[in-house]
Amino acid sequence: MNYLRLGNSGLQVSPLCLGCMTYGNPAWRPWVLREDEARPFIRQALEAGINFFDTADIYSAGQSERILGRALKDFARRDDLVIATKAYFPMDDQPNNRGLSRKHILQSVEASLRRLGTDYLDLFVIHRFDEHTPIEETAEALDAVVRAGKVRYLGASSMHAWRFMKMLAFQRHHRLAPFIAMQSQYNLMTREDEDELIPLCREEGIGLTPWSPLGRGLLAGARKAGTLRAGTDEQTPQWYGGRDEVERTLAAVEGVAGARGVPSAQVALAWLGTRVGVTAPIVGLSKPHHLQDALSAISLRLSEAEIALLEAPINQRARPARW
Repeated sequence: MNYLRLGNSGLQVSPLCLGCMTYGNPAWRPWVLREDEARPFIRQALEAGINFFDTADIYSAGQSERILGRALKDFARRDDLVIATKAYFPMDDQPNNRGLSRKHILQSVEASLRRLGTDYLDLFVIHRFDEHTPIEETAEALDAVVRAGKVRYLGASSMHAWRFMKMLAFQRHHRLAPFIAMQSQYNLMTREDEDELIPLCREEGIGLTPWSPLGRGLLAGARKAGTLRAGTDEQTPQWYGGRDEVERTLAAVEGVAGARGVPSAQVALAWLGTRVGVTAPIVGLSKPHHLQDALSAISLRLSEAEIALLEAPINQRARPARW
């Protein structure tokens, strides 16, 4: 396993990050695996050299963090790991148990530390941008948890480039702990961030860790396979349904994979490996073959012709007029 720097920081991470939204309580999402089912996947990831693990407080209402924390304690040394978690979304119906206020950031960090069973977080990620809290308050609270030694590095997720730049500029001007990573939905079917957010991250030295690199499993053939997630995930049709370029992209992935004699997931992940600025896609593991597909994608080299074929459906779509 070759490890990479996360952005301009000195933090070294594996080129794959194990996303742990899949582990928790099926009452939260029907496709989620219980602890006894999840632990083997976490152990196998560690044995393969993956040192980067991502979860969030909202995943199964904290149960994902608990499962991950117990497994990592049993299977690895804490100092060898890079553990990321996130906060923003409501944890209950109380008005202050959500967002990016100083109050919620401080209590979220403490709660995640307890659930994960650790005394520090390697990467604390703001799960979304909070329109209702001044960026000054959020940035200063994030700096406070870093200076307190409870968080080592900061990350952000899925926001407009101009908002992210405002936060980066405020941090820089006031010499606050900066963001080093961005989690953005990025895959062959979702490439809007190529216009502004990803170029910004490259310019500012922010490491990109794409979430949903397989498009909720569609790019891995989940729909044809009839997986539980494909049949029950409400967001899949909302994000990808009714788009001609999505269907043509899926066909292109299948075509390249068929010609190569490899699973579609390997091709989709290998494409991400060609994108400048991408450090570690966040992949979920819930089937025996998922880990090997992800590992094989690291060494799979796509030709320029294959890349052009995969990108064509999105490149050819009509784009809005620019000012």
